[in-house]
Amino acid sequence: MARGVNKVILVGNLGRDPEIRYTQDGQAVVNFTLATSMEWRDKATGEKRDKTEWHRIVAFRKLAEICGEYLSKGKQVYIEGRLQTRSWEQDGVTKYITEVVANDMQMLGSKGDSGGRGGYNSAPAYDDQPSSPRGGGAGDAEDDIPF
Repeated sequence: MARGVNKVILVGNLGRDPEIRYTQDGQAVVNFTLATSMEWRDKATGEKRDKTEWHRIVAFRKLAEICGEYLSKGKQVYIEGRLQTRSWEQDGVTKYITEVVANDMQMLGSKGDSGGRGGYNSAPAYDDQPSSPRGGGAGDAEDDIPF
């Protein structure tokens, strides 16, 4: 049987502070919502339109702990993961939820809003660039070039 692809990449803003909890065996689990928006111009009226989609995000273990510590409502993040649908019974009715199980997170934005470079293993530090071949570090003048 052929393998499928289940991959999600999102860039958006947190809709609320992450909620972290721990399973009975001590595994961290975090949940939060992420808003992604798109804009377009209505061809018929010329009016500017926009639409926001809300995504439920869940992360586990170390990534969950990092999300719980460094993320907050309004922060812009990059999330990479997979879609997962779960079901459960409530009052005799089967309920379903589809969420993104994150396996990578990168904080985006400027220093002022606690964004950062690097993946979920990075703390929000800003001089995480490796030394240049000339032997200089992150403080070199070339590092100030915005591209």
